[in-house]
Amino acid sequence: MTNDAVPAAEVLATNECWRLLRSVSVGRLAVWVNDHPDIFPVNYKVDRGTLVFRTGAGTKLAAALSGVPVALEADGVDADAGVAWSVVVKGQAVALERTQEVLDTVGLLLFPWETGRKDHFIQIAPDSVSGRRFTIAAPLTWWSPLDDATRAGLE
Repeated sequence: MTNDAVPAAEVLATNECWRLLRSVSVGRLAVWVNDHPDIFPVNYKVDRGTLVFRTGAGTKLAAALSGVPVALEADGVDADAGVAWSVVVKGQAVALERTQEVLDTVGLLLFPWETGRKDHFIQIAPDSVSGRRFTIAAPLTWWSPLDDATRAGLE
């Protein structure tokens, strides 16, 4: 069922996706772990058409560097304007191991939020970057009779 009164999502140009990625610093890294997908929050920085994040040893690092492509999603919202956006970067993650590569990231001011050793610098070289911007739906737009049934069951 479609409703012509509901505005369609705007597909974002690549340069707008990168601008939005620069405007926030937290995203969700999707990786493949053994036989299932997993998602980890990461703080990242945009660096010359790539994304860079820091992490410690563990599942996230091993999965990111396993050779299987990864995805990173970042979102933002302007509550006053009632508009939200979402950008997804898909690509290959590689470890920055050469001293100069790591030193180049120092200027990004990439400081992890979580305590602990985060001495692995990981770069995602994108194969694709896509995004969309959309109007936040008012609650009555997505209300259904099930909402009343659930609320009645709780009362």
